[in-house]
Amino acid sequence: MMIHLGCAGWSLSRQYADEFPLPGSHLQRYAARLDAVEINSSFYRAHLPATYARWACSVPEHFRFAVKLPRLITHELRLEGCEVALDAFLGQCRQLGDRLGCLLVQLPPSLAHDAGRDRRFFEVLREHYAGPIAVEPRHASWQAAMLIDLRIAQVAASPSRFAADAQPAGWPGLVYWRLHGEPRIYHSEYSQQYLQQLAERLQRSHAAGVDTWCIFDNTASGAALGNALTLERYLR
Repeated sequence: MMIHLGCAGWSLSRQYADEFPLPGSHLQRYAARLDAVEINSSFYRAHLPATYARWACSVPEHFRFAVKLPRLITHELRLEGCEVALDAFLGQCRQLGDRLGCLLVQLPPSLAHDAGRDRRFFEVLREHYAGPIAVEPRHASWQAAMLIDLRIAQVAASPSRFAADAQPAGWPGLVYWRLHGEPRIYHSEYSQQYLQQLAERLQRSHAAGVDTWCIFDNTASGAALGNALTLERYLR
């Protein structure tokens, strides 16, 4: 069991490029220093199975990918009538093999909780995929309790969008922190004090035997890499 620490994407900004060893592709260099990454591009477009297979071959055995479900499923079909699209997506990303660490389901802010619809969707997802799943709802009506028996975690998000999403929730066997930057979302870096406190929380989860993820999504101005590297040092 590891703490899976990384960023949303493996682009190496000039500011931190020297922290990652040469030679190699950006992914190979990134994976030589950090042990996880979140693939967000899968939200916008499909990737060939061969592309996922190539990525898997580019990283060490312990490295893990989290893969974000396509917006076709979450934002356009809005979790309904999406089994064909889900099968296609899973057929692609399963080419990561044992380096597929988690699926991320990010819901649109306009999608209010509907117990029947949401239950049906996550039951279908569970029937098709047995591995770790985390969901990031963004509507205040969301109810995390429905996720527990399906073994699905609710993301702890920063910044928090409603009262119940600032802390990990849902199934307690997985903790997934998704840090978008505060106060300026996607841009702001986190303070040393915040990262020290976060390191302590991650270490407690890990010590309890919980599969623990921490992904920095404050990538727009390059802060994510710096925050991840600082947190890595605290975790040591």
